[in-house]
Amino acid sequence: MEKLEVKNLNHHFGFTEILQNINFTLDKGQVLSIVGPSGGGKTTLMHLCADLLDVEEGSVENTFVSSSFAFQEARLLPWKNVIDNIALGLLAKGESKKEAILKSKEIALKFGLEEDDFEKFPKDLSGGMKQRVSFARALVTKPSLLFLDEPFSALDIGLKQELQTHLIEEVNENNLSILFITHDIMEAIRLSDRILLLKADPGHIVKEFDYIIKQDKRDDEFVYNETAKILQDEVIVNTFELELK
Repeated sequence: MEKLEVKNLNHHFGFTEILQNINFTLDKGQVLSIVGPSGGGKTTLMHLCADLLDVEEGSVENTFVSSSFAFQEARLLPWKNVIDNIALGLLAKGESKKEAILKSKEIALKFGLEEDDFEKFPKDLSGGMKQRVSFARALVTKPSLLFLDEPFSALDIGLKQELQTHLIEEVNENNLSILFITHDIMEAIRLSDRILLLKADPGHIVKEFDYIIKQDKRDDEFVYNETAKILQDEVIVNTFELELK
């Protein structure tokens, strides 16, 4: 069974303790969000889980057969056009150039890009178009695990919901697993099976929220109501230092 299991994880940068005693398991087909205020160690935690940082104390066991990433910045190669950027992962896996280009064009259209965009370079794309390319590149290889590091934070609400809908389809159709880092509680509620609340200084998990209703059954009313409910939670209020009136 594919899973990501984190046990007794601690991390320091120099003498500064960043993460303390982190424990959780992400199972196949599950969306797990790590929510918390900026500067709380969320991205460091994801980098440790993705093997982008060395684990110093504790353990991270990742048995997913493949993974990919989508970040807040699209991180496209400026010398490659839209289709060549999307095809990078496929070519790295050894697919033929012809097959990689075909699959890249198919998923580009699915993510709202048009044929006229295929030959454009990143400098010619809007921020929203760059993020469409970034998501297409991350998903075209059909990963088992997708790491998301605040990929919606700079997007308008329409594009944000469109890309979230694509992700929900991937979860339902392909049993995709997601580790999602965000400071936006509403995003987490819309997408997640489980939400872990990370409090800062050092980052440690203080609460968990679970949702049984499938993501594609959560309409705006559900998301708004659950967000309003969570924002009244004392632990949430203290963690985000909210002032309730």
